[in-house]
Amino acid sequence: MSQKKAVAIHDISGFGRCSLTVALPLISAAGVQTSVIPTAVLSTHTGGFKGNTFCDLTNDIEPIAAHWKRENISFDAIYTGYLCSEAQVLSVISAVELLKNKNNLLLVDPVMGDNGKLYSGFSAKYPQFMLRLCKRADIITPNITEAAALACLPLTDKLDREYIELLSKKLYSLTKAKIVLTGVSLQEKHIGAYVFDGEEFFYISTEKLPVSYHGTGDIFASVLTASLLNDRSLKAAVQIAVNFTAGCIKQTVADNVDPRYGVNFEGQIPNLLKFLEIK
Repeated sequence: MSQKKAVAIHDISGFGRCSLTVALPLISAAGVQTSVIPTAVLSTHTGGFKGNTFCDLTNDIEPIAAHWKRENISFDAIYTGYLCSEAQVLSVISAVELLKNKNNLLLVDPVMGDNGKLYSGFSAKYPQFMLRLCKRADIITPNITEAAALACLPLTDKLDREYIELLSKKLYSLTKAKIVLTGVSLQEKHIGAYVFDGEEFFYISTEKLPVSYHGTGDIFASVLTASLLNDRSLKAAVQIAVNFTAGCIKQTVADNVDPRYGVNFEGQIPNLLKFLEIK
């Protein structure tokens, strides 16, 4: 059986574990040949560091994809993350149109905001550009803030099952993608992912710790992608992603390091291989 191939379309932060410095090692560790299209290069991520450098690579995205197309390079999965501007979303859509086919998976993590608001630098119209990419996806992995922005629904203080399912159905009707809502807490001291595959809902949760780290969404979506490429069902892949992300957070809490350094996923890679039964 030939080795599967994925391409991760993300920014790269030289320091701080997120985006490509998470996606590349995790998906590769799962036995998948992982290629990259860098969307930007930063000295550090923006979660606590100040004065970082930033180099926008929007103009390189479509030419890279076009070169691969000419070379007949194909992928089993395309995985996109944080995109820094509306223009960059449009460039990624062009790249996806070159690389997407009826047999491969497009997983979009529509990184835009959290805690009820968009990240700085994004205009109110940015979510509608991201929605155009999500409409091409097979699976999307927004958090509640991002899902509400994509669906043009107001956020509510009452994040109960009824609201989550309304939000998921609205997003599914707009995109026809399977919806994996992340960071969902329906009971005290638990957090996880709420999934709607177009037919049924399921919720997979784990213990919620009183901490917050940059890059955990990237870990979750990367492991979800890796698990799907290892022929796991969506439910099994979400379970692996939830368990692995939780393990990384627990190890980071035990390490007691600067939160800006991100989550210690490296120490948990042996557990990822166990979850995927890779020897």
